Amino acid sequence: MPPVVQNPPVAPPAPAEAGWRRARQAPSLGEVFASIKVPAADAPFWRKFLAFWGPGLMVAVGYMDPGNWATDIAGGARYGYTLLSVILISNLFAMLLQHLAAKLGIVTGRDLAQACRDHYSKPVAITLWVLCEVAIAACDLAEVIGSAIALNLLFGLPLPWGVGLTILDVFLVLLFQSKGFRLIESIVAGLIFLIFGCFLYEIIVSHPDYFGILQGLVPQKQVVTDPGMLYIAIGILGATVMPHNLYLHSSIVQTRAIEQTEPGKRMAIKFATIDSTVALFLAFFVNGAILVTAAAAFHRNGMHDVADIMDAHKLLAPVLGAGAASAVFAIALLASGQNSTLTGTLAGQIVMEGFLNLHLKPWVRRLITRGIAVVPAFIVTLLYGEKGTSELLVLSQVILSLQLSFAVVPLVLFTGDRAKMGVFANRPAVQVTAWVVSGIIIVLNVYLLYKTFFA
Repeated sequence: MPPVVQNPPVAPPAPAEAGWRRARQAPSLGEVFASIKVPAADAPFWRKFLAFWGPGLMVAVGYMDPGNWATDIAGGARYGYTLLSVILISNLFAMLLQHLAAKLGIVTGRDLAQACRDHYSKPVAITLWVLCEVAIAACDLAEVIGSAIALNLLFGLPLPWGVGLTILDVFLVLLFQSKGFRLIESIVAGLIFLIFGCFLYEIIVSHPDYFGILQGLVPQKQVVTDPGMLYIAIGILGATVMPHNLYLHSSIVQTRAIEQTEPGKRMAIKFATIDSTVALFLAFFVNGAILVTAAAAFHRNGMHDVADIMDAHKLLAPVLGAGAASAVFAIALLASGQNSTLTGTLAGQIVMEGFLNLHLKPWVRRLITRGIAVVPAFIVTLLYGEKGTSELLVLSQVILSLQLSFAVVPLVLFTGDRAKMGVFANRPAVQVTAWVVSGIIIVLNVYLLYKTFFA
């Protein structure tokens, strides 16, 4: 009688896989997944840092996009340096949330959109997808308006023409994507340092009160007690922490070809966190510099009602007495809009593929997203001009605020779940802090929406 051959025992799923209901999907951003080599664990610190350096800069773009500018200008012109503390606190919140997003992607091999699709029922997942698409369209709207305003300021191009020209971003992004992910990271880094340099110049020529800046970094009681200040503070928070960045970061950290072992993942989490934290400090400088420039140029001179990008541009040069101040401001705005286009394209692709498991050609996906943004921007600029674009920019930030909690809550839930994350699940102190941060964001954004639509 021939021996009985038994099937080998099936190994139980790893803890990080046990909590997921569905089988593993295709890799996030499959065309660049694990495409960048990283050095061995015993390599020097700087070699490992440089290998992981890049995704954080792409995430930082969302924290300095044109949507942030209006709230920073209004805060500086009306209240001087007081709201610097709000920008600092917003960035600290962002550093924690981006750390969690990176950890989710590295440990589970899923981006946040895929994780939501795995965990929730189909109706819930579809609802989350629709909300996220609305947020991405709102973010793209801010990019379109910001770029159109910058083209108008630099070259005198009418706003409707500037809006139309932003469609060319589609082809620019496609060209960059076809050349490899490192090229996209390098372009983003170059534009960020251009923005950084522009605002370093603005601070120098505006001669701010440096003692006032230090005082502004300390939270003041009137931020909460003064209704007008609280409203702008919440606007800064809503414009700083971007929901699509959580989806983006959880995906692009997977472009690194790490060892799929516990030590390999720990190293990746460590350097991804360093990468995003350093990059978000750059974003903090840019946002803070916009507010400081507005405070030094406008608040100090009694111009407390400047809250518009166009007005700020017109007044900078004559108020500061520096002819290049307005031009440098516009160059930084254009660089900000172009940078946001690059990262917005990737976020849109990640969200659609993750939630729906639907893979469109990149140019089709990009044209759909940009079309949704261009049409309302074109109509508003045609009918209402500068005033309309400013109000549309504010509306885009309100929409982003509305969607934020629907990205933050699943992220905190997933990264705190030991069945999904195994030994990488959030420690109790981190989990409590994450829930407190989430609660603050949700309450403040609900208040912002109430004040915007009902007060």
